[in-house]
Amino acid sequence: MENMLWRIDWHAIFIPERSVLEMIVRGTIMYFVIVVLLKLVVKRQSGGIGTTDILVVVLIAEIAGPGFTADYLSVVEGAVLVATVLCWSSTIEWLSYRSPRFERFFNPMSVMLIKDGRLLARNMRAELVTKDELMTHMREEGIADISEVREACMESDGMISFIKRDTKR
Repeated sequence: MENMLWRIDWHAIFIPERSVLEMIVRGTIMYFVIVVLLKLVVKRQSGGIGTTDILVVVLIAEIAGPGFTADYLSVVEGAVLVATVLCWSSTIEWLSYRSPRFERFFNPMSVMLIKDGRLLARNMRAELVTKDELMTHMREEGIADISEVREACMESDGMISFIKRDTKR
């Protein structure tokens, strides 16, 4: 019995049960399925990552796990999957840097929310930003009134940037 506590199955740890190519194909397919679904379903939110964003990522990871792994057991299989996901992530970053078409797909353009002290209601609705939420962000930047803002934009990372009006006249 004591011998079983210290016994290690080295074969199961280092020898994959599945083909390495199968693992790469599974990882690739699942990676792109998740990327496309997230682009279609999840909208950027002002202020960065929220609780629901984290929940969505955790749930997707849990649900997608079997599709990635086919219940892998060896360390090699896990390493192949991690390497595949990181490789595609780096490739997409590189392509986004090199190609405007990829950049527009993976990094949304900034959207103007205030222009010359006036709220742009259509753009705010499209980005799901309420007036109260926008006012909160303004106060955090030390801006008391909308009339002080020349432009406010929802940036690709979900943050809202403000450009104040020139008060020297």
